[in-house]
Amino acid sequence: MNKRILSGLTVAALCGTYSAYAVSQGAATSTSATKMTADAQTTRVVGAANAFLGTLTAAQKKAVSFAYTDSAQRARWSNFPTGIFQRAGVRYGDLSAAQRTALMNLLGTVLSPDGLTMVKQQMNADDVLKNTDGGGGGRLIFGSDEYYVSFLGTPSTTSPWTLQFGGHHLAINATVVGPNITLAPSLTGGQPIRATQNGKTVVVVQKVPQEVKDAYALLSSLNTTQRARAVVSTQRIDLVLGPGQDGKTLQPEGLPGSAMTAAQKAQLLTLIKDRLGILNADDAAPKLAAVQKNLDQTYFAWYGPTTAEGAANAYYRVTGPTVLIEFSPQSMGGDPSNHLHNMYREPGNDYGAALTK
Repeated sequence: MNKRILSGLTVAALCGTYSAYAVSQGAATSTSATKMTADAQTTRVVGAANAFLGTLTAAQKKAVSFAYTDSAQRARWSNFPTGIFQRAGVRYGDLSAAQRTALMNLLGTVLSPDGLTMVKQQMNADDVLKNTDGGGGGRLIFGSDEYYVSFLGTPSTTSPWTLQFGGHHLAINATVVGPNITLAPSLTGGQPIRATQNGKTVVVVQKVPQEVKDAYALLSSLNTTQRARAVVSTQRIDLVLGPGQDGKTLQPEGLPGSAMTAAQKAQLLTLIKDRLGILNADDAAPKLAAVQKNLDQTYFAWYGPTTAEGAANAYYRVTGPTVLIEFSPQSMGGDPSNHLHNMYREPGNDYGAALTK
């Protein structure tokens, strides 16, 4: 089946609804899902997955493999570091150089070049944190070695499966169903976003400043009436649908696209692309088309300072029929703009639920 036709059918089924997937992973764990044949992009992903698995020892392959119906492993992701939260799978620090290369090749096939760069930069940020915080102190363990890879199900061009990769401040959940790949739900962000190296301030995670810039550009374009609707509070809040919040319902709030000018809608779409753009172009395209189709029903909400100087410390949310994005600065560490927890979800399609039922 053509990917764009399938995506259109999925979007049509989701439009007008605003609940997270209704059966709390039941659809995603169904063993009777209709088989769909992969397209060229998914075929490349399956090939890269098998190439990585082919580098593993028998013990590593056992450790990395989980049943597609394993709901506990599906939800085993967090923003917390090792020491507070224990992940399962194979640890990045236990992979050889060749195995690491094969894993990054797999991630680079699932993600866009921008997405792979973001993953590497977030891992690098954790190395910076390890070096500046002495490894976390006590039970907390930071660093790129503490990222884990796992598979739910067997990489296939017809049957659904999921690639998981993550650690502190990162959780990539890529569910593959025939010609379709979704990253919902995925956690991104990082700490630190900026760091001092050789006496100079450098941006460690470059994706974050771009999102802040694009979010504030939209906010600053609003007139007084629009801003009154978009700014829900001048106080920053934490993630609403973060780790452990699968299956929860979130009603839209803020300013809808229907109350925006054409230029403002374009800016809202740019902001959404910042997050959706970490997925490979082939799979991102139909998702962006669905978002654009439903832009009038997509809301922008802001919590926090509204000045240019304070924008990086504010929480914002984008909620639409097929997309939910949260951007949440954290006060732990002193500077909220230097510690981010961000979420991406697809209402009704987290873990590919809409594609597998």
